[in-house]
Amino acid sequence: DVQLQASGGGLVQAGGSLRLSCAASGFTSDDYAIGWFRQAPGKEREGVSCISNSDGSTYYADSVKGRFTISSDNAKNTVYLQMNSLKPEDTATYYCAADPSLGVFDSRVPPTYWGQGTLVTVSS
Repeated sequence: DVQLQASGGGLVQAGGSLRLSCAASGFTSDDYAIGWFRQAPGKEREGVSCISNSDGSTYYADSVKGRFTISSDNAKNTVYLQMNSLKPEDTATYYCAADPSLGVFDSRVPPTYWGQGTLVTVSS
């Protein structure tokens, strides 16, 4: 079974940084994308970023471009989301997710696999 283990959330002041990690296991194919969705109370779920395991292609939501960087360590089967210049509007529960299609992260289609969420709180 596919498992996605997220970690790294916390409380940070505006302008600060956090790094989220997602450890993946159980995939039987190399053709998938791993990334992050987020959801704040009262708001719709938003695809934040993802990276393709097969060719390293990446996706970033416009709201995080230039501030967030996604990377992967294939030896550790772990994906990282470095979040810099955090803003109060980045406050949300961040969910690690995976899907055969990178495009799912820029759509309303739910991804095939979900991990548990990790809370990110940015204070002003």
